[in-house]
Amino acid sequence: MATPRRDTRGIVDAADFLARVRFRRPEPAPPLRPYVEHYWLIDWDLTEPYVSHVVPHPAVHLVFQRFEGQEPFVEIAGVQQGLFTQKLEGRGRVCGVKFRPGGFRPFAPEHPVSHWTGRRVHLTGTDPAPVLDPAGEEARVAALDAHLLAARIPRPDPQADLAMTLVDRIRTDRAIRKVADLASDEGLSVRLIQRLFAAYVGVGPKWVILRYRIHEALERAEAEQTVDWAALAADLGYADQAHLVRDFTTTVGVPPATYARHRSS
Repeated sequence: MATPRRDTRGIVDAADFLARVRFRRPEPAPPLRPYVEHYWLIDWDLTEPYVSHVVPHPAVHLVFQRFEGQEPFVEIAGVQQGLFTQKLEGRGRVCGVKFRPGGFRPFAPEHPVSHWTGRRVHLTGTDPAPVLDPAGEEARVAALDAHLLAARIPRPDPQADLAMTLVDRIRTDRAIRKVADLASDEGLSVRLIQRLFAAYVGVGPKWVILRYRIHEALERAEAEQTVDWAALAADLGYADQAHLVRDFTTTVGVPPATYARHRSS
């Protein structure tokens, strides 16, 4: 079982984001860890508005939110396929649950996870105060644990376990560059994997492969002064640099070289 990530993959202009907000990723209670990758807590107190951008992961989130001038609310956020943009101003707080890709379905078995893809659904009747009100981080984490544990730990689901295993394999194994590669290595058909991902992840395996490539390219652009984009494209399994540039530009909104120049300046 993978531990919470400590990287900044998916956060656009991560250094600027982390300079403006207080961002933490604590672990959930042990019984929840097979299903939940981590919690994420964000607090801000800004003198001027700030717009954050995230290239989303293939994960469903349960999010408790308080924005200045609005009533607090709770929502389920399915996998967002485009760039996620959020304006932050004044003071606010967000406490989120990031389910492992494949880990949300056992808590909501009535729908395939593709039912939630691209959607942000407010949960009426769920009080956000127990999670958002505590000043201390430990109390908020305990409240998130209590909220999920109150629904009871789901019954074992081998299909959920398989989906989580396959997504983690895509995330960590650079040799997996095509869905056919994954299917061959796992002894499964491409069609079976596609159906499994629709039911338990919410997006197709090809989308997941491409998204993790962009996450790595984005992080390299954040971390390195000079990026050899042709070499990186080859390393990530692209046919050529042009294909990486196309996917990066479509996802992030600017070409990778432009993004890197902006970061260095």
